[in-house]
This record gives sequence, C-alpha cells and structure tokens, in this order.
Amino acid sequence: MSHLQRIYPSNRITLREVGLRDGLQLAKSFPSTEAKQRWLQREHAAGVRHFEIGSFLPVQHFPQFSDLPQLIETSAALGLHSAALTLNERGAEAALQTAVDEMVCVVSATEEHSAANMRRSRQAAVDLVAQVVAERNARAPDKLVNAGIAMAFGCSLTGDVDPIEVLRLAEACLEAGADIVGLADTVGYAGPRAVGALCAQMERLCGDRPFIIHLHDTRGMGIANAAAALDAGARVIDASLGGLGGCPFAPGATGNVVFEDILFLAETMGFATGIDLTALKDVRTIAEEAMPEDAFQGALHRAGPPKNASWQAAPAV
Repeated sequence: MSHLQRIYPSNRITLREVGLRDGLQLAKSFPSTEAKQRWLQREHAAGVRHFEIGSFLPVQHFPQFSDLPQLIETSAALGLHSAALTLNERGAEAALQTAVDEMVCVVSATEEHSAANMRRSRQAAVDLVAQVVAERNARAPDKLVNAGIAMAFGCSLTGDVDPIEVLRLAEACLEAGADIVGLADTVGYAGPRAVGALCAQMERLCGDRPFIIHLHDTRGMGIANAAAALDAGARVIDASLGGLGGCPFAPGATGNVVFEDILFLAETMGFATGIDLTALKDVRTIAEEAMPEDAFQGALHRAGPPKNASWQAAPAV
C-alpha cells in the first residue's frame, strides 16, 4: 500500500475538516490558539482525523494563521493528518521547515482568477506544483503535495469553465508530481449534474488514486453536490464546522459545506465515517463562543439527528 493510500484509502470515505483554514479566511474574529487546540482535541476525540489547519501566509496580513506552527505541533501530538495552504514559494519553504503532513497548492481553472488570486498564470502555477514536489522529494519525502483546482465549476470573474480544461489542468498537476488533486466549487456555481459528470471523469483520470472535492454552499447546492460527487466516485470531501468560510471573489458567500451535514449525508448513503456526530456539538460551541460575529450554518444542528442514527456513537480509533 502506498503512502497516499494509507492516508487516503480508496475503500472508504475521508472527510477533511477545513474550518481552521478556509473557515477563518474571511472571519470577522477568530479563536485564540488555546481555543483552536481544543477544537482539534475535541474533534480528534469525536473521530475526525484530517484537517486543514491554516495557511503559510504573511502574518501581518493574515493574523488568524500566525499560530500555525503551534497547531502543527498539536496535530502531530494527537496523531492527526495536518494540511496547510502553500500559495507561493515562500509558503512552500516555510512548510518544508515544519512537520505539517500535507502541502496544499492552488491552480486556478481560469487565467483571470489565477492572476487575481496568485498573480501568476495557470502554467506558472502548475510549474510551482512541480517545484514544490521537487523540494519535497529532496527534503521531506513523507509529506504529501495536494494540488487544488480553484473555480473548477465556474468562475466569478469569467463565468462558465470548460470541464475539459479542468481535466487538462488536473492531469498536468499529476504529471508535475502532485500526490492528490482536488476540484473546488470555489464560488458555489455548480449543480449536481455538473459535479457528478466531472467527478466521474476525474475517477477515470486518477484510476486508483483518490481525488478531493471541495464544495461551497453559496447557492444552497452543497449537500446535493456532495451526494452527486459520492455517487460518481469521490471519496475525499472537504467541509467546515458550522459551514464557516467563504471566498473573497464570491460576494454573499455563505462558506463551505457544513461538516456535520456532510457527515450525516455520508452515513445515510452507506459510507461509514467513524465520527461521532453528537460529540461535534461541543466543538461547535468552542467556535461559536470565539467567533460571535460570524454566522454558523447547519440543518443537522438545528434539527438534530434522527433517533435511528445509531452510527453516531461509534467514533474511529
């Protein structure tokens, strides 16, 4: 079994909790380091094992990620799989000097978004993936390199995105050496048909290698899109606690799909997650108390799980 398959086994679903990274991207306030550590500890106790915990970005501009080194240490002590955004060469170099498990690169599906988000062309972004892979291979071979295709289902700057172009970029990232590729509905433009069709093509492209689906619920399609992705072969899904998050290029965005709701969806579709849903309520309280100005979402939080949801009491070991 490969290192990638040990981290992301293709025979089961993996839920990546991205609240501490994407969820804090546009937050009006953010938790203290101690509260973030409790967030990780409580979710670990509930059975969550995969986290995006921050971004290697300039602290003066992104103070919410200034404690990333401490969170990497906490994740390592808990035995979690930690990931962090490495948007440029400086971020990649910083990541290589830490024990973070996964370096997340970004390649935009459109030239316009690539210029706005990264100030480089799409080809230059793919070249950066190759550079990060080369440095990883030389200095930290156990780390994974994740290449996320932003705006994969539609771009707030240009509109429609050709799925063939998304697949071309995904293949280019794999050829550059990325261990895993993700598709992001960054601004919530997609519907289930588009998500299912592109995920089916990604499954053919990736073979026995898993791929990630990263969904936003901007227009209320998040759960339907996640179901379509699972039906089409996706086995790794990003979601954030309470639906925190949002994109600066999506005015009015409501954030990522809600972690608790995606957990419930997966279980009702027959995918065992090993995560205790009821235990996530305590974690949500930590976040809500630390972020009183931010809106938290979640149908399951409002209604509660049905009485027949016996799976919620069986957390992973």
